[in-house]
Amino acid sequence: MKRFDYVRAEAPKQAATAAGPKDASFIGGGTNLLDLMKFEIETPTKLVDITRLELEQIETTADGGLRIGTLVTNSDLAAHPEVIANYPVLSRAILAGATGQLRNKATTGGNFLQRTRCYYFYQTDSSCNKREPGSGCPAINGENRTLAVLGTSDACIAQHPSDMAVAMRLLDAVIETVKADGSTRCIPIKDFYCLPKDTPHIENVLESGELITHVVLPPPIKGMHTYDKVRDRASYAFALVSCASVIEVDDDGNLATVRLAFGGIGVMPWRNEDVEALLTGTAGDDAMIAQAADLLLKEAKGHGQNDFKIPLTRRLLKQVIQRALAGEGA
Repeated sequence: MKRFDYVRAEAPKQAATAAGPKDASFIGGGTNLLDLMKFEIETPTKLVDITRLELEQIETTADGGLRIGTLVTNSDLAAHPEVIANYPVLSRAILAGATGQLRNKATTGGNFLQRTRCYYFYQTDSSCNKREPGSGCPAINGENRTLAVLGTSDACIAQHPSDMAVAMRLLDAVIETVKADGSTRCIPIKDFYCLPKDTPHIENVLESGELITHVVLPPPIKGMHTYDKVRDRASYAFALVSCASVIEVDDDGNLATVRLAFGGIGVMPWRNEDVEALLTGTAGDDAMIAQAADLLLKEAKGHGQNDFKIPLTRRLLKQVIQRALAGEGA
C-alpha cells in the first residue's frame, strides 16, 4: 500500500472540498476500497474519512418514502422496520450479499460504488481497460464465466457486483450528493451508472470530490417483493444471475404491476422497462414470458464461458413470474 494523506471531515461540504483533487478518495466502511489499495489497483494520495458525518439516519419523507444516510450500514438498512415492512425486496437483496461481518461495516453510499470482481481487474500484472485505459480487455477471450452479457463493449465486459444496487434500481432510488464547490444535486439511479463503451474506467456520473450524502426511495410499491440470487455457493458469493422483483396480480389473475431488475448479467444493475410494459396486463403465460425474455436478452452477448447466463436468465425470469402468479412468496 502506498503512502497517502489522511483527513477527517466534520461536515459533508468540508469532505467534498477536501476530496476535490482527482486522486483523493472518501472512506466510510472501507470494505472494498482498502482491498483495492492493498493490491495497488487504486492509489489515492489522500483519504477523506467521512465516518464522523451525521449521515447515519433513516427518515420518512413527506410523501411516504425513505431518505437514507450514506453511512447507514448494510446491516442496519436491511433490519430497519420500515424497510422490512415496505421495501422487503431491498432487505432481501442486502442480506443476500457478503457476510454479516462485512454488512456491519459496509455503507449504503459505498455499496453503489463497488468495483467489479473481474479476475483481470484484480491482477495488476495483466492488462485491463478499466484499470489502465487503452491496455486491452483479456476477459473477452479469457476467464469470463462471471462477467456481463448485457451492456458490454469491445473494451470491457466486467459485471457490476452489488446486490443492494439491483434492488435500488428496481425501486427508482434517487441519489443525493454534494460537490466540491458546495452545490448539491439529485441523480436518479437510472442515470447514475455509465455504460463502458470505450471508457470503461468511467463507471458513474460523479464528479471529482462529489460525495453521496443520501439515497431517497419513493413511496412503497404494492405487490410481492422478491429477490432471487443464483450463485455458485449458498453464501458469500457474487451473483451469476439475480432478479429483484415487485409483482402484483389482480383479481382476474393478470399481472397488474411488474417491476424487474437483474444483477450479474449487466455492466450495471439492469432494468428494461419495455419488458415490464410487455408483461403488464397479461396472464403471464409461457408464450408471453418467452417473448419478454427475448426482449430482455435481445442484445445479450456471451463470450464463451459466460454463455450459460443467457438461458439461465430466461429460466429465472420464468420462475419469478410463475411464482408470483401462483401467489407463492420467495
